[in-house]
Amino acid sequence: MTTTGLEQLRRCHFAVDLGAARTRVYVKGAGLVVDQPSVAAVNTRTGALIAVGEFAERMTGRTPHYIRVVRPVSGGTVVDIEMAQRMLRHLIGDKTRRQLRRKPFLRAAACTPHDADPLARRAAVETLVGLGARRVELVDTLIAAAVGCGLPVERPEATMIMVCGAAATQVAVLSLGSIVTAERVPVGGEAVDHAIVQHLRHEHELVLPSQSVRPLQLALSGNGLTPEGPASTEINGRDVATGLARSVRVDTAAVRVAIETPLTAVLDGIGRVLRGCPRTWWPTSPTAGS
Repeated sequence: MTTTGLEQLRRCHFAVDLGAARTRVYVKGAGLVVDQPSVAAVNTRTGALIAVGEFAERMTGRTPHYIRVVRPVSGGTVVDIEMAQRMLRHLIGDKTRRQLRRKPFLRAAACTPHDADPLARRAAVETLVGLGARRVELVDTLIAAAVGCGLPVERPEATMIMVCGAAATQVAVLSLGSIVTAERVPVGGEAVDHAIVQHLRHEHELVLPSQSVRPLQLALSGNGLTPEGPASTEINGRDVATGLARSVRVDTAAVRVAIETPLTAVLDGIGRVLRGCPRTWWPTSPTAGS
């Protein structure tokens, strides 16, 4: 996206970030109005939408056979346009949708992954057109994240950004409002969650559903996974053999070791991006005796 593209982004009335894990909607003048999991629960008998967002996510694995919990977004790409539109309508709410419909020429912005193909871009456009948008601006997720963080992306200097998603991590170096070099690593938050779940299963014989990893993440947030953090934390789950609920004390040092593999893949991606930068940006080697 060029500087002109950034100016077009500022003229949009609302913006949508449809991620595999969470959906965020920003409305001009109102701020962030939606920040919910990208999940919907559907009654397969009637086709009715039962729940969306956090409520639908809590229903995962706990529904009768005729209620299906679906994720209309995978890897940052809309895979079910109709379901994504229905989910967004419920998440945004009738009041906000009525306010947006009053705009004579409704402009919307949608985030797309850096390596999105034409089909993925078209799916993002059709999703927002179905919500009433007359014009849809596609924004690279990396640039949108940098702008949202307040980074000086329009200056003639190198700026690094890393976006950690559920299915992948994107790393890029930006300058003059454009991407100089970028890398997509197929490792995200889900891979880290899976590594933790497998560690608890093998080392503690504890079954921990993926949606139950959140308490452990909160316990280990901040400096929790550093040597200065707590030595252990308590987590609840089900015994592998009996299926009964029980709690265990989890060694944080062991968790650090368990997630080394996915995190190493991310670090390798960062290294490749740095090596892909122009040589003129690299600092000169210090001279002898300096």
